[in-house]
Amino acid sequence: MKIIKTALLISLLITFGAPDGAAQSRRIAAAEEAFSSFQYNLAATRYKKAFSKTKSRPEKDRISFQMAECYRMMNSTKKAEANYRRIIKSDFARRNPIVYLYYADMLRFNEKYDIAKDYYTMYAENVPEDIRGANGVKSCQLAAEWIASPTKYSIANLKKVNSKSDDFSASYADKFYNALIFTSSREGSTGKGLDDWTNQNFSDIYLTRQDRKGEWSEPTLADTDGKLNTTANEGTPAFNDNFSAVYYTRCGSAEDEATNCRILIAKRSGRGWGDPKALELGKDSTVTDGHPAISNDELTIVFSSDRKAGEGGKDLWIATRKTTAEEFSKPMNMGNLVNTKGEEVFPFLKNDTTLYFASNGHPGLGGLDIFKSVKRGEIWTAPVNLEVPVNSSSDDFAMIFQPGEDQGFFSSNRKGGKGGDDLYSFINPPLVFTLQGTVKDDRTLQFIPMASVKLVGSDGSSVEAKTDPKGFYSFSKSQIRPNTTYDLTVVKDGYFNKKARETTVGVEKNKDFVIDFILEPIPEKPVVLPDILYDLAKWDLKPQYQDSLQGLIKTLLENETIVVELAAHTDARDTEERNDILSQRRAESVVNYLIERGIDPARLVAKGYGERVPRTLFKDVRKDGFLFKTGTTLTETFIDSLKTVPEKEAAHALNRRTEFKVLSKDFVPKPKNQQFEQKVEIKINPEENIVALEAGKGNSLLVPCIVGGYNVKVMYDPNDRGLIFSLAEAQRLLQVGAIVKSDFIGDANVILAEGSIKDKSVFKIKEMRIGQRTATNIEASVSHKITEGVIMGESTISMFGRFKLDENNKQLIFN
Repeated sequence: MKIIKTALLISLLITFGAPDGAAQSRRIAAAEEAFSSFQYNLAATRYKKAFSKTKSRPEKDRISFQMAECYRMMNSTKKAEANYRRIIKSDFARRNPIVYLYYADMLRFNEKYDIAKDYYTMYAENVPEDIRGANGVKSCQLAAEWIASPTKYSIANLKKVNSKSDDFSASYADKFYNALIFTSSREGSTGKGLDDWTNQNFSDIYLTRQDRKGEWSEPTLADTDGKLNTTANEGTPAFNDNFSAVYYTRCGSAEDEATNCRILIAKRSGRGWGDPKALELGKDSTVTDGHPAISNDELTIVFSSDRKAGEGGKDLWIATRKTTAEEFSKPMNMGNLVNTKGEEVFPFLKNDTTLYFASNGHPGLGGLDIFKSVKRGEIWTAPVNLEVPVNSSSDDFAMIFQPGEDQGFFSSNRKGGKGGDDLYSFINPPLVFTLQGTVKDDRTLQFIPMASVKLVGSDGSSVEAKTDPKGFYSFSKSQIRPNTTYDLTVVKDGYFNKKARETTVGVEKNKDFVIDFILEPIPEKPVVLPDILYDLAKWDLKPQYQDSLQGLIKTLLENETIVVELAAHTDARDTEERNDILSQRRAESVVNYLIERGIDPARLVAKGYGERVPRTLFKDVRKDGFLFKTGTTLTETFIDSLKTVPEKEAAHALNRRTEFKVLSKDFVPKPKNQQFEQKVEIKINPEENIVALEAGKGNSLLVPCIVGGYNVKVMYDPNDRGLIFSLAEAQRLLQVGAIVKSDFIGDANVILAEGSIKDKSVFKIKEMRIGQRTATNIEASVSHKITEGVIMGESTISMFGRFKLDENNKQLIFN
């Protein structure tokens, strides 16, 4: 089988005190000799015979352990498990707790994770300094998760290439990537006889080609001239970037007692190969080196070795050189982040910055698992297990990638294969992400149709979707891309905007993201900020109440175009003058806090109402244990009628409040890098019935109005021709959504044909505000004769209340 593979898996052969020389039988001596020579198949046969002739229980236990070790080295996990189980409760195991570890390994390889976890725990308790016990427990826990949630890799057995023997460790063999060379111990290999380690043929390097239909040819020896393939074991080939040279491993043959392996390089010579040359990777001829991975420029090599100063078994080592004509420098161990006390083997360099390798020392599913580590500067990151289906409870190793593609080949001896180790193809299909959700009304929890959901990606992409009648929106796999962070903004007229963020950065499995939104309707009446309550005669914003402003801050940040009024109120226990000052300072404390948190002062209108506006409750409110009913207005008369002082104090506390309401929705945000003035004028006891007018063209006066949340300057028309919009102003309000097609009286398709608005068309304004006065369902018309702006006369203003016009002071005064 895999002397190229398993010769590199054994770094420490453990034997436990052979019996006294006088009692040692010839069979045991022969078995020990075969074992120490790595001839595990032969050793197992001899131990089995010796076991049947041994009467001593301790000696039987020792022989059982050695038999288990033979089967473990041969990767015969079920036989190894059976022999370890025979001695697991013996004194031998208690004296040598390594038995617990190896038995747990075999159980894990055979997918008996629950039992394996118990013996890993037992080993960890006996040898707490060895991390392999804890890693084993972790491996058993992770295995269940990975099996239940496989990655998106797709794998397939190369049935036409694989044989009943071992076939593993492939490498692309030409620039078209339709030829492979690989290691195989199949019939027809160069070496004669069977390998006493594996009881298979000696391994050689084979070649197969893929035709235009994607079918692979019958593998043939890659060399028959005795250059690459000899009577020794050859395998684990790796070509340089232009396929002019191959690096590979050669280990001792049946005729050669030397069991160490070394790395060779052979260069193409015509249609064949030149004489191979051993790489100089140090002076110690007793070390085992193999599994070369070469960088694109051939100046860096990563390989596996059991040389001294390693972390445990076989480690990954790295060596460099300045030119290809030079020898490699002294190899350096890749460190304990990559290497473990177990075996790290079969490295592969992808783009010279990503290392794939196999290990049984890091937490994994069973035998060797494939791991990935990325080079960050001069450091290799902590290895990441590729999980299921690439990895299994068996040995999975020797992953290679086709350059520029997320596909290639790896090797495995998992269940369902054709022989021992088999070659498998893999492809890692592109990640598929979708994003969907629903939008609901916070007040009714009903779905909101026709809400706009805008998706802006960190890659500069931008796309918008509308919710359907059931409030559903979605973005497809073509719109949600890997390694991208997305900001979502939901906009619907009459509601506060809502924002969310989602990212695909670091997500390595297909995923359907779901983000549901609940939108809060913009209230028509002032909203009391929660828990912004003040002590009697105090105005400082207490730290415990600052959290109550986070919701308002979030609303302002998510709705960058709204302007709000902040109104501060006091109770009635002081003079009006002192309460006016007190409410001014309370409003100022809130405004300053909002500005410190990045809110533009131009979006804040602050007013101190003193004691003049007692609170009216729009829902039942419980304060300090006292219930105040919906509809109650907390006037002085009402508070005086309360029976107890604590109840009166609770009512006064409810009057001490800060409220906000939305004034407009058409504020133009300043550029991010532009500074704004840190000043907001606080109006004390604002006159609710007086609206300041502006001078228009000639002697005209302009009335500031808000239509559907958008500011409009309306010229006062003494002739009172009604509320009339110019075409330009009506189109502006239509574009921003202040009016919509359903507001027009008549056939909207005719009225709004060809991107314009028909002259003399009539529409209704749902809500219009002048100062603190609001009117609804106001009829207006469009005139093409008015070149700009809007006009209105006495009849329209009268809908807001009785008034008089003070032209000298430029004031509109409501009675």
